[in-house]
Amino acid sequence: MKSYKYITISLLPLIWVLGSCQDRVLDLTPISTLTEANFYQTAKDMDQAVLGIYSSYQSRLPRDWALLEMPTDHLHMSSYRHIGGLEAINNLDFQPQNDLFRTFWQASYNGVFRANAVLANLDNPDDYTGTHREQLEGEAKFMRALFYFDLVRAFGGVPAVTGILSVSEAQAMPRASIEEIYALIVADLQSAVALLPMPENTAKGRASRGAAVALLGKVYIYMEDWANAYEYLDMISQFNYALEEDFASLWTLQNEDNEEVIFAMKYLQDLNGHVLSSDFIPYFGVEGVSTSGNETADLSWSLHKKFLDEDSRKDATITEYWRAPGSDDPLAWRPYISKFAVPHNGRSSSGSGLDLPVLRLADILLLKAEALYYLDRREEALVEINKVRNRAFKDPTFNYELSDIADPEAFVDIILLERQLELALENERWFDLVRTDRFMAELAEVEWDYNITLGTAQVVKLNPQPRYKYFPIPMHEIDQANPGVIVQNEGY
Repeated sequence: MKSYKYITISLLPLIWVLGSCQDRVLDLTPISTLTEANFYQTAKDMDQAVLGIYSSYQSRLPRDWALLEMPTDHLHMSSYRHIGGLEAINNLDFQPQNDLFRTFWQASYNGVFRANAVLANLDNPDDYTGTHREQLEGEAKFMRALFYFDLVRAFGGVPAVTGILSVSEAQAMPRASIEEIYALIVADLQSAVALLPMPENTAKGRASRGAAVALLGKVYIYMEDWANAYEYLDMISQFNYALEEDFASLWTLQNEDNEEVIFAMKYLQDLNGHVLSSDFIPYFGVEGVSTSGNETADLSWSLHKKFLDEDSRKDATITEYWRAPGSDDPLAWRPYISKFAVPHNGRSSSGSGLDLPVLRLADILLLKAEALYYLDRREEALVEINKVRNRAFKDPTFNYELSDIADPEAFVDIILLERQLELALENERWFDLVRTDRFMAELAEVEWDYNITLGTAQVVKLNPQPRYKYFPIPMHEIDQANPGVIVQNEGY
């Protein structure tokens, strides 16, 4: 029997801690009975192992905002200090010792290792039926690509782990280049496109061919390969996704499996739920939602003020007035993010059952507009932007015109604004600011709290640095490798 040991440079697999994705998705053998010798033997084993890959992402996603929204102009610290290292991120004080970087790195590599274990053992079972084996391979490659896409955008070049490593191999694994990681991502997604079933033949919460096509198009946007980005983003029209008529309906428990969602993480209240529905609501709760909240971060005026009153996304994203549940006090000015605030049972980590989109059509349409613009097809780019804009305002009066995107700077202004309003708190803002090289300018001065009585905002000067384009490599990962193997990002 093969025997491997693993180390926690997250080059740490934790293969057997499979977690849960859906009540219909997992039926696991008790962890204590599993070994490499008696697992990965049947098609059912492989299906469970693939679901374990999703579980890694499912566990990480609800708190991704701590790294991908907190350092932006969307949020700022509340008076509650529930998450270690969050205040430093809020103040743009990025340090390799911050455990938030380590947690993101390790959770991502946990998913990579689960995917690698599946791919290494796919040929063990002899009881696959139909195209089941091909689907599992496609899912593993899709998820590995998704994890690496997050890692390369966050840290730049990272170790390119595509197999099962021994301790000595892991300790000697250096960082690959950014180009090498993107090449790995593209190869995995191209394979996933060929292997995965159509959306209508895919269980909700699992990757489909449509999800692989959408993610590959998005990856090409980050590579600034506009021709390939357009090819794949345009292909999405073949899969019958559609914008929901009402933006607010996207964030309800009753409409989770809607036609706009391309790929989402599934959750079940009190069984394998999440904390996101609690994180932004007031500590003493919200009537009809929960009797308690985490109030971990507060809404920044920098985002709040950009919503026009006529924009339906405003009321679906922000609640401006609040009073404690059961109180007879008048409503008071207390803006908070309510986008994810569905009824749930308080601050429990398994509290909310709201599914969280990872890819949805509005994001893809705005990315397609970018590809078209840089291919010098500006009128077509405008059409894609206005599909999203028109849904938001329910009125073409607010649509953009060609004169609004007359030059590249104006276009970036528009596309960033629409992505900011459409995708607020969906973990796109930090990456959007970095990839457009706007993070230095946008984050030098932000507005946090707004005093409605005085009509003034709290102006805060920050000190973004060019090196923040990439987060620091976590010190723990550097220390676990052989000396000099993992090199820190420049400037840290």
